[in-house]
Amino acid sequence: MNGYGSHTFGMWNKDGERYWVKFHFKTKQGIEYLTEPKSREVAGQGPDHAQRDLVDSIENGDFPQWAVKVQIMPEADAENYKVNPFDVTKVWNHSDYPLIEIGTLELNRNVENYFAETEQSAFAPSNMVPGIGASPDKMLQARLFAYQGAHRYRIGANYNQVHVNCPHATRAQNYQRSGAMAGVIQPGSEQNLIDQPGVNYNPNSKGGPVEGVEIPEPPLRISGDADRYDRNAGNDDYTQAGDLFRLMSEDQQQQVADNIAGGLSQCSAEVQERMIPHFDQADPKYGSMVRESIAAITGIRKAS
Repeated sequence: MNGYGSHTFGMWNKDGERYWVKFHFKTKQGIEYLTEPKSREVAGQGPDHAQRDLVDSIENGDFPQWAVKVQIMPEADAENYKVNPFDVTKVWNHSDYPLIEIGTLELNRNVENYFAETEQSAFAPSNMVPGIGASPDKMLQARLFAYQGAHRYRIGANYNQVHVNCPHATRAQNYQRSGAMAGVIQPGSEQNLIDQPGVNYNPNSKGGPVEGVEIPEPPLRISGDADRYDRNAGNDDYTQAGDLFRLMSEDQQQQVADNIAGGLSQCSAEVQERMIPHFDQADPKYGSMVRESIAAITGIRKAS
């Protein structure tokens, strides 16, 4: 399956010019999927079938790969683009910003210790290399804080010192001195000399870590009023959904309708009548197919 980065990130070059970027991961194995009935059958036979398939493929040297591609938008374009480029519910048209391949993502090693390498792994969008930064994407802004907080709660204050999370180019460097599983001694942190006490502040003259400013992020120009507003006012939430539906084959459209109806059929009639008009606005056929699928599922349940 493909992977799509929902968030917009910033990238800048050596001249300090910023561009907005979206990441895409296109499978090199080809797309395969299970229908809803088939997925229930397979899950009943082996609920870990997808994980087993991945592990076995890597073990056999059939390493899965994804082509890493990006869409690149000049910073100035964001002011007048037809959709909010920082809205995670919107996509950028490929005709406006075509995909550019920049590399390959390959999974070529299975974990040797599941707890050490999987259960303790901690991913946060705030972990960025120089040259990549955040954007005004509101959900991304929240995740910059929330993910690290979750890691500190789940793993501990020194989760970045765990081997699977520690940067390999340079060891984790900060002014944290204590906490659970503190295993790294930073320069100047040992109090083995009376005149060389450990420091946990910056700046200092004890050789502590300093912020790297070799590739500074360019300033972000912000204008407009800060206020509470209705995000739905004037926001088109249906055109792109309808465009995607119309790109599908008849079989794909039916599968989408059936999958939606599977969950929506369990809701009250009132909730269904509030929800289905949204599909109508995306495409009248879309809403009609969902209605018909709900009626079919409801009929089967009554008969049984």
